[in-house]
Amino acid sequence: MKPIDLQMEGTRQGAMEVARNRMIIVMALFAVGFLTLSVKLISIGVFQDPGGYVFQADIPKDPLLMARADIVDRNGVVLATNLKTPSLAANPHGLETPPEELASRITLILPGLDYDEILKKLTSKRRHIWIKRTLTPKQMYEINRIGDPGLVFSDAEKRIYPHGRLVSHVLGSVDIDNKSNSGVEAYFNERLVDPLRSEETLVLSIDIKLQHILNQELTAYMDKFSSSGAAGVVLDAKTGEILALSSLPDFDPNETSGPQTANQMNRVLNGVYELGSGFKTFTIASGLENKVVKLSGGYDASKPVRVGGYTIHDDHAKNRWLNVPEIFVYSSNIGTLKMAQDIGVERQKEFFESLGLFRKTDVEVFEKGQPLLPYQWGPTELATTAYGHGIAVTPLHLANGVAAMVNGGRLNPATLIRKDVTQDGGVTSVSLDGLEEKQATQVISKNTSEIMRNLLHLVVEYGTGRSAKVDGYLIGGKTGTAIKAADKNDGFRGYKKSVISSFVSTFPINDPQYVVFAMLDEPNGIKETYNMVSGGWTAAPLVGDIIRRIGPLMGIEPVKKDKIEYEELMLVSGTKE
Repeated sequence: MKPIDLQMEGTRQGAMEVARNRMIIVMALFAVGFLTLSVKLISIGVFQDPGGYVFQADIPKDPLLMARADIVDRNGVVLATNLKTPSLAANPHGLETPPEELASRITLILPGLDYDEILKKLTSKRRHIWIKRTLTPKQMYEINRIGDPGLVFSDAEKRIYPHGRLVSHVLGSVDIDNKSNSGVEAYFNERLVDPLRSEETLVLSIDIKLQHILNQELTAYMDKFSSSGAAGVVLDAKTGEILALSSLPDFDPNETSGPQTANQMNRVLNGVYELGSGFKTFTIASGLENKVVKLSGGYDASKPVRVGGYTIHDDHAKNRWLNVPEIFVYSSNIGTLKMAQDIGVERQKEFFESLGLFRKTDVEVFEKGQPLLPYQWGPTELATTAYGHGIAVTPLHLANGVAAMVNGGRLNPATLIRKDVTQDGGVTSVSLDGLEEKQATQVISKNTSEIMRNLLHLVVEYGTGRSAKVDGYLIGGKTGTAIKAADKNDGFRGYKKSVISSFVSTFPINDPQYVVFAMLDEPNGIKETYNMVSGGWTAAPLVGDIIRRIGPLMGIEPVKKDKIEYEELMLVSGTKE
């Protein structure tokens, strides 16, 4: 081969080599590209959320819902928790589907939305506007099928209350933006939304089992007496823990952002009422503690008494001299006011104030009722407040005060937070970290407390609280009936017999563990009660039914009835009634 031929052959081979190398490079680039696309497609199909391909550029600057810590009852049962749910918004500038068509399709998928309102949002000049919060998985799937990049999904946490209405007045609720508005949700809001503590549950004192029982019995009796409302609380007499609290009508925190009407307010914590003869418990205790009267002493209750232009009489008149147990057992207004007159205004006010009756309770909610006190404390006010008129407090004030009367004389601030009992008999709060722990105060002596336990027992055995008796349990209690003030400032509605009937009880009386209070708001008489609406006819049997159910559940063993203390003092008239 000639030299020139060799030179040409070498040139061709060089050109082919260059072309081959270029082709290899191009093929390698294509392979890398296809590999990248394959990985991306696999990641989208397998790992990405179904809503991931919907346009997400215009997410709102503020987070939808902050995570909130769970709330549980004293035994760890979940009362409030979170559920991740998607919400739908739109970026009107990024829509590819005509707004009219898109609005029509959205309203078919999301019933309840107004077409004109949706169309107005889709044609807005804003770059982000909410369409609907908390979609179901099916709704999210159908919206995804539309495939318009101008539709935006955002994940959020929705607050869920598994027990619905049952604990609504304790928990409160949050609105659609997860902002708390009432109950412990509002009181402990900063703690519940703290991201560093999102895994720490808030432990309440509530026992959901007792809550079920209380709510069921209140509902049954509210229906039975066609009452406008009902309320009740179960309190640990030794620690002040609220084990159950219910107010009817209630509300569903899953559907509303709190009470929607005045009648749905929390009657136990926020409602203030003249609670009638339940206050005689405090007046009797004050008289004994201040040594103005002895247990065997008493007062003439043979005829009504005129005080400040008013005539005070007894509903269960005995028309004779009554000793202290009889005054309490027969709920004598006359005997009680005469005792209050011996106590005097200053000592009576001081005693009431020591029970916390002049201020809001310390319970952990913001919606707490302020007691309504007399404008002045003259002879009339001294007399009427002695038996629960002319002074209005919340039911929790009364229940907590009675707990102090029977637990050895210690007033424990009522709490919705679970406490643990220490080895030395003290108590420590489980979840009150960062908040001041309120200490118990001694308000009466142990001796006076023992006397009051037995007097309360006599009321159930022989007095106005007999319908609260429960076989096997030693129960003490006091009835209360007060005429309800009119809605307008026009006096009382006595002609309508609009009353608040109540009963406060403690058991077992030999070692009080629990205080149970129940009230009916404007009960109506029925044939079974001979059309009577007083606390002894309506609220006392209600409390008895509650105790009958919670006693065995809380491990209170039935006992045989022993000798009743001070029973002999009920024989003054020659007969026991």
